[in-house]
Amino acid sequence: MKPAFVLHEHHKPQHHFDLRLEQDGVLRSWAVPKGLPTDAGKDRLAVAVDDHDLDHLRYSDADKEIADIGWWEDEGSTERRLLFTLHGRSGSRRFALIRTDRDWLLHLTKNQPAR
Repeated sequence: MKPAFVLHEHHKPQHHFDLRLEQDGVLRSWAVPKGLPTDAGKDRLAVAVDDHDLDHLRYSDADKEIADIGWWEDEGSTERRLLFTLHGRSGSRRFALIRTDRDWLLHLTKNQPAR
């Protein structure tokens, strides 16, 4: 079975997104204040937050909705960098999460999967 991902859009307390990747029986999670990058030249801050249970994959409520959902594929990760492709409702996009001293940067790679 392929590992799942979900992108939650939160409307309160401040608008932001949460990227959650299924790994080792939990959803590893990052808060991404401005959403996924759409330009390879403009990285986005990603703040690691507590892991979530897998039941959060389909969770939504009045203040949180699913912006995208699907599966993800590891493209060669290390301790300081996760390189992965999200296969969601709107297609496939390759990203890298790069660990900095304090947080992470979410980067849209220049090399994208064929459409």
